[in-house]
Amino acid sequence: MQQTLLENLKESHLADFFKRILYKTDRATAISATARKLGVIIWNMITKKEAYKPPTEYLLLDQKRKLKLVKQVRRTIAKLDLKPADLGFVTA
Repeated sequence: MQQTLLENLKESHLADFFKRILYKTDRATAISATARKLGVIIWNMITKKEAYKPPTEYLLLDQKRKLKLVKQVRRTIAKLDLKPADLGFVTA
């Protein structure tokens, strides 16, 4: 029983968060940041009266950059008042 419980804790998104922070800073900072994150999760569960839904996946830095670039391109297209046909995109 105890072994299974510890294995589940090692594979949680909070453990991943802790490892990411630990890579950037020292252990005390990573512990504090993870404790704060856990506190925010518990606070939101109590105040919103909802069950906790852990995130299924995190966007990697490259994916975030691509999404940001797509938003910038869309804004530029809208600012220039272009249509998809003007840019050569096929629309159905």
